[in-house]
Amino acid sequence: MSAEPIAVIVVNYGSHNLLERNLPTDDLAREGIGVVVVDNHSSHLERDALGWMCAERGWHLVTQDNLGFGGGVNRGIAEARMLGYRRYVMLNPDAVADAAAIAALADHVSTATDSLVAPTILDSSGEVWFAGGTVLVERGVTVTRGADSAAPNGWLTGACLAVHDSLWQRLRGFDDRYFLYWEDIDLSWRCVEAGGRLVVRDDIRVHHDAGGTQGGGRAKSATYYRYNCRNRLLFAARHLERRDAIRWVLLSPAYAWRVLLRGGRRQFLRQPWRPLWAALAGTAGGVWMLASERMPGLRRRAAAARERVRHP
Repeated sequence: MSAEPIAVIVVNYGSHNLLERNLPTDDLAREGIGVVVVDNHSSHLERDALGWMCAERGWHLVTQDNLGFGGGVNRGIAEARMLGYRRYVMLNPDAVADAAAIAALADHVSTATDSLVAPTILDSSGEVWFAGGTVLVERGVTVTRGADSAAPNGWLTGACLAVHDSLWQRLRGFDDRYFLYWEDIDLSWRCVEAGGRLVVRDDIRVHHDAGGTQGGGRAKSATYYRYNCRNRLLFAARHLERRDAIRWVLLSPAYAWRVLLRGGRRQFLRQPWRPLWAALAGTAGGVWMLASERMPGLRRRAAAARERVRHP
């Protein structure tokens, strides 16, 4: 076992009750595993409650404005690094991993420092929720059922993910432009592009209450729809050939509808325009980001136009 210390990195947004229930404080302390909690500010009451809990449990708390999941993890790992940690395990507040699972993931990245490593993740019913992911470039979607992350176009979920400091520094962490969703897929692809490997450990099991940070149930938030639709096209801008990126734009209405249906059809009876508008705004934002990423002249003209507005 490596002597390099291990830090669990958790990004919190209104979920201190999940952390209180899910993180095995005593087991982690006995194994010498530190916890760094990054609070993306949701309310003063939440921050106060989280502060008391971290102080009581000996967790290191980092407070900031809401910089999203990727920005939060980046800040948490930077803080952990300053504290002397070199092995990091990212963990969602709605995920449950015991100290043995966390240590096993960290031990893997000690001996395979070029790898991102995820466990097999089970849902609340005990069924497999994640054991591999693939981007189907020709269809413009991601899949997990029957997928192999080690195969071409694979990816790993950020719900529970281990990385060694050497690889993290080489990849420069998450791209915080994503804010929420698709940043783990982007990181996975950049890892492979840099010569790294994606590994799913079948023998390490973690439980995840998918959607627990959104309050449970099937309903999804407008934020979920917006960033899922937007970031899919940001990913296309960063990683796909021009022909494939254009295909993804053309497939965006079908993708948006597929994402909307994850929240169930009943939502359209209550507030039909709210989810539709979020998906439309996210798709439009993604198209703009893709165009400006692939057409530097367009980006320069947009910047010049903003400058003219500020200084007519």
